[in-house]
Amino acid sequence: MTLKECYAELEGDYEGVLARLRSERMVQKFVLKFLNDKSYELLVTSLETGNNDEAFRAAHTIKGVCQNLSFTKLYESSSQLTECLRSGTGPEADALVRQVEEDYKKTVAAIQALQTEL
Repeated sequence: MTLKECYAELEGDYEGVLARLRSERMVQKFVLKFLNDKSYELLVTSLETGNNDEAFRAAHTIKGVCQNLSFTKLYESSSQLTECLRSGTGPEADALVRQVEEDYKKTVAAIQALQTEL
């Protein structure tokens, strides 16, 4: 799998991130670092314990990282969750959490597939 194929798999904007970071090597470096980011785990733990403030910060961090790396699909769902958590949790938060989980797992799977072929 190439980096471009990885972006297609995770529904990201390869051309956008390449224009921003200017080299495929830099993009690859930061994409692989995403696997070590603990924001998603913090989001899950914070939601389980009812810590809305921490859940908001974790969702906001995921959103920012995804925006910088042009992980479009995960950016969109984490952005919606961030806005939902900004005003507290509600019934729509559960559906958004499930969407973020799905998009996160898809993103991680694509990056892991890339990593195994490097």
